[in-house]
Amino acid sequence: MLKLYYNPLSTNARRVWIALLEKEIEFELVALKLNGDQFQPDFLAISPFHHVPVLADGDFHLIESLAMLDYLEAKYPTIALLPQNARDLAIARMVQMVTVNELTPALSPFVRQTFGGAAEPEKLEKSGQQVAAVLSFFEELLGDRPFFGSNTITLADVVAGVSVPWLPELGLSLEEYPKLEDWCDRLNSRASWKETQASPELVEAFKAQMKQLIKGKQQQSLNDEINELRREDK
Repeated sequence: MLKLYYNPLSTNARRVWIALLEKEIEFELVALKLNGDQFQPDFLAISPFHHVPVLADGDFHLIESLAMLDYLEAKYPTIALLPQNARDLAIARMVQMVTVNELTPALSPFVRQTFGGAAEPEKLEKSGQQVAAVLSFFEELLGDRPFFGSNTITLADVVAGVSVPWLPELGLSLEEYPKLEDWCDRLNSRASWKETQASPELVEAFKAQMKQLIKGKQQQSLNDEINELRREDK
């Protein structure tokens, strides 16, 4: 049986979890708290960069969520999550890569702000423009179909669908993108999205943890600046 090593708040792990459910593959979940257990020798033996997720298929261990999705699609093709048509396949792939390479980095300042960190207005504005460009691109690619490149769910929806529906929680409205709003509603109503959704209690606990961590880093940064001034004053 496949094993998915995950954390319930990891969007990368959630992608793979959703794909496993959508493809109706039997698997076992192995939860990691990421409070140091990711640095244990047993886990480092299968994940040398100490990241989740990890997908284990017997003695074969996969890292990187996109590689896992490709592996599942190739090995378990019965419920297909990629279009066969060249144009539609390109749409699905573009959505996956734009989510990873353009949207996710642009969200960093908003995530930091949401979890209690300071965010520079200039960075927020620039990132907001990048997010808007991605959403406009997605709105056009979605067109009149319910999913990206298909009338049925694809890996593009799986990858983008763990990030885009969360944008309002970061203060980023989807009102100007009605097709994407409807798409988010379709995804959130699916059993796989409901099953993998982190509980509000878990999210709030994570926020508190992040705020404390950011506060500690800010204090350390202040201490470092004070020490540097003292060294220069000698």
